[in-house]
Amino acid sequence: MVSERVNHRQSVRLGRTVKLPCPVEGDPPPLIMWTKDGRNIHSGWTRFRVLQHALRIKEVETDDAGTYICKATNGFGSVNINYTIIVIGKNGAGTATSDSEHTPELAGKLVRPRFTQPAKMRKRVIARPVGSSVRLKCTASGNPRPDIVWLKDNRPLMDEEGGTGGEGKKKRWTLSLKNLTPEHSGKYTCHVSNRAGEINATYKVEVIQRTNSKPILTGTHPVNTTVDYGGTTSFQCKVRSDVKPVIQWLKRVEPGDENKFNSTIEVGDHRFVVLPTGEVWSRPDGSYLNKLLITRAKEEDAGMYICLGANTMGYSFRSAYLTVLPDRKPQPNTIPTATSSSLPWPVIIGIPAGVAFILGTALLWFCQSKPCPTVPPQPANGDKDCLSYEDYIAHQQLLLSQGGTGLAPKVYPKIYTDIHTHTHSHVDGKVHQHQHIHYQC
Repeated sequence: MVSERVNHRQSVRLGRTVKLPCPVEGDPPPLIMWTKDGRNIHSGWTRFRVLQHALRIKEVETDDAGTYICKATNGFGSVNINYTIIVIGKNGAGTATSDSEHTPELAGKLVRPRFTQPAKMRKRVIARPVGSSVRLKCTASGNPRPDIVWLKDNRPLMDEEGGTGGEGKKKRWTLSLKNLTPEHSGKYTCHVSNRAGEINATYKVEVIQRTNSKPILTGTHPVNTTVDYGGTTSFQCKVRSDVKPVIQWLKRVEPGDENKFNSTIEVGDHRFVVLPTGEVWSRPDGSYLNKLLITRAKEEDAGMYICLGANTMGYSFRSAYLTVLPDRKPQPNTIPTATSSSLPWPVIIGIPAGVAFILGTALLWFCQSKPCPTVPPQPANGDKDCLSYEDYIAHQQLLLSQGGTGLAPKVYPKIYTDIHTHTHSHVDGKVHQHQHIHYQC
């Protein structure tokens, strides 16, 4: 595979579905990445889906107009297939293009020139390897329609120097430099003017001798990482390359989950989803650093992540795994079922004393509620308030001999209760207390 660029121009009606093919093959199989106006197309673009050899855009909108690039890279070079998409409205008129030929002019009023696509002009310092291509944009509008002149190092640019204005007026706002050589390095200025005024924009192009090696991932990063549920963590990737590499983060798609993502790419035997990539920092030692931040981690964030660094000579990658710990929700308070084996000494004393008191009271009530026969007081036994057992039996026999007339008075025994409380102190400091209850007539 050698470095080359193929350009296409295509019109799409508003609301339709368009499919941009990228029929690139190589050995080893190339890594294919899609961009729109210099931005990577990733899974967050809901209407976009990267197929095996194409890009599909559903329900085309006005903002979908622009330049799409399919870049295929392996260790032997790269191929870029460019598409300039023009969105056509229902009335057949172009609603948006990558150029400004459809920008309406204000009739009868002088309007000084202005750049209509400043977002595509933010990168003013551009480094490219030998043999590659670059496009410099200066899309502008005004009234009357402004003219544009391209300068290199403050001198008018000639076509033989490698710059072309394209096909007539349609491409004059874009300067294309192809098959770059070190002589293409310099400052390129677009001078836009009309009767109302003029504006300028300058690009610095640096053509670097082709690197002889693909990028190398240095250090130990990315490394396996564990994060709490809902926590924040990050992976970092350090790449060494002769030219500024493309650093991209990928996450492996588990088997069966392919339909959950709008766009995936194939690396080896697995499919990966392309993640949004932050800024690439250049380090003093000549390497490049990029970080992937993961916030409010969830279970679906767990899995394999890949840092991939690519340049025109190929790409290198390294994988690491993210483990997300389970969600630890607070458990409801439970009432303890077990009581302490060490009870306070008032409880130790009070429980036996209370049981003894209740038993004594119950026994006293039981005895008082049972009636027993009584006899009239007699002089011989006047000092006794309660019959003895023998006297009670003799008295019962007397009543039976009299025929049980029921005229004799009843005798009820009087019961005296004597309660003694004993308290014992033990060596270990515990106190034990118990009661003795005595019953007598």
